[in-house]
Amino acid sequence: MYFTDRGIEELADRRGDEEVTFEWLAERLRDFVDQNPEFETPIERLAVYLARLDDEDDD
Repeated sequence: MYFTDRGIEELADRRGDEEVTFEWLAERLRDFVDQNPEFETPIERLAVYLARLDDEDDD
């Protein structure tokens, strides 16, 4: 288990029953980067990963 899995597990445990939009998620990611600019690159990579999940060309 990676260290980050604990945060992912906490997210699933605390908010697993909620439904959110991608617009809401994008706003939270922007807020996070505004407060933690050192994480801009990893958040950008995560956002691109999520945006391109269904792209058949990337397989």
